[in-house]
Amino acid sequence: MSQQSLSLLTLTLTLSGTVTPRRFVTSTGAQTGADGNAIGVARLGGVSGDKVPVDVLGTAVVEAGAAIAVGATLKADASGRAITWVTAGGRLGVALEAAAAAGDLIECLLLDNAA
Repeated sequence: MSQQSLSLLTLTLTLSGTVTPRRFVTSTGAQTGADGNAIGVARLGGVSGDKVPVDVLGTAVVEAGAAIAVGATLKADASGRAITWVTAGGRLGVALEAAAAAGDLIECLLLDNAA
């Protein structure tokens, strides 16, 4: 489980809802839902109105929603956690480490994505 990242750009976002740390978030400050697009990964959690740092360029530590292989393309599950992209949904990152199970923290290379 990784605890490292190399963020080249971190933005401060005002949350529009409850966000759990190390989950994908949208540009509006909401936790990303299943197959959704994301601006990056929240470093900290919070509730609506809180300002939190979000890694948007470079690598970030994200929570896995299932087992993930190194090199897998990632998307968000319904809770904003990283899962393996197969055929649909926003491509949000590439796994730089493997996750054995949901709840593991892995480093990922963030990908630019748009709806």
